[in-house]
Amino acid sequence: MLEQPSFGRRLRQLRLQQGKSQSELTGTGMSAAYLSRLESGARRPTDRAVSYLAERLDVPVESFTEHTEDDLADLVMTLSSRSDGERDTEIRDFLATALNNAAEVSETTRWEALALFARQHAALGDFEEEWEVLRKLAEVSQELNRPTLQVHVLQRIARCHRNLGNLEETRRAAREALDLSRQYQLRVLATDLVRIKLLLISAEAELGNLAEAAKLSAETCETLPRDTGALAAEAYWTASTVSVRGGSPDRAYEYMQAALAALASREDLVLWLRLRLAAASLALQSMPPRTQEAQVLLAAVEPALQLTGVSRHLQELSLLKAQLSFLKGDMEQAAQLVDSIAGDANLLEFRDLIRFKMLREMLAARRGDRQAGRRLRELATEVQTARMPDLSAEVWRAAAESLLGEENQQVPESA
Repeated sequence: MLEQPSFGRRLRQLRLQQGKSQSELTGTGMSAAYLSRLESGARRPTDRAVSYLAERLDVPVESFTEHTEDDLADLVMTLSSRSDGERDTEIRDFLATALNNAAEVSETTRWEALALFARQHAALGDFEEEWEVLRKLAEVSQELNRPTLQVHVLQRIARCHRNLGNLEETRRAAREALDLSRQYQLRVLATDLVRIKLLLISAEAELGNLAEAAKLSAETCETLPRDTGALAAEAYWTASTVSVRGGSPDRAYEYMQAALAALASREDLVLWLRLRLAAASLALQSMPPRTQEAQVLLAAVEPALQLTGVSRHLQELSLLKAQLSFLKGDMEQAAQLVDSIAGDANLLEFRDLIRFKMLREMLAARRGDRQAGRRLRELATEVQTARMPDLSAEVWRAAAESLLGEENQQVPESA
């Protein structure tokens, strides 16, 4: 008799490795409820159940015996080939269990598993959890004394901190990665080096070092291996962002148009979608806002976003639609969209999260909430402390407008 909970873990692993759902294993010989209890370890497997499952999975009965080293290595190999769209919380949780149970594994296998685990968190928008895994991954890289692996992890750490809004840490990790590659004269992919530079540029711009960011951005765009493709699109997108921070909206618009033209949807659908979300955001932040252009961009991406189902991008879409509704004067629609975001607002990147909070308070001010202006000023101070001058200026402007609205709503005392 195979024992629990090891049988349940092994059954679940074998099922996931074959890309099967629980419903695909059930039938006249087993109910979904019983299969679920087997996988959770709540029921001991009978010989008949084991034979049935072995037949459905087309594996020998001996396959249900747990082998942690081989299991973790096999799991890494089978899951690493899956696209981000195929990754979900079930696979993430299963990988977490496999890592916890595999005590005696090689450091190389553990590194590969942690790298996959971190990527899983990133795909799901769980950036805090991703950082915790990347921290462990960095420790293993140092123990292995493999500078190339360290550079790879530092790049991912920089990107994770960028998503969390930790700009000083983004800059530190990006610079350390570039210094390591130069120190050891590593054969790092040119695309990886460019992406590290783009993260550094983004951090420098956000931290107010606009001259340095503009210099690095221009150098990077001029030295691109080609002016089309995903890497070129990212470089032009970053240059657009730097131009916005530097107060050059026309130049920012030119770079964004170059980014949009550089990439076809068939090359990288996720990046194609993100570029159009960014372009819509840029249109809405323009003075005056280009609401018609933003509306066209959002209409183009919404059907594809619904298909990809990435929660973070869907939240970004909802925020942009809420901002668009607000600018068009549809406060009811804007409020409904803001409410729909609130439960998963943590999925938004830092800048979008600030804009979400700002829009929520602006709507509150429109409803007559006298404390909304104070909360906006507190938010502006928070952003200013984070050294994001252009974003803090947005929030201060919103705070000033809410204060003006309050004054206009006040009824003068009778003589």
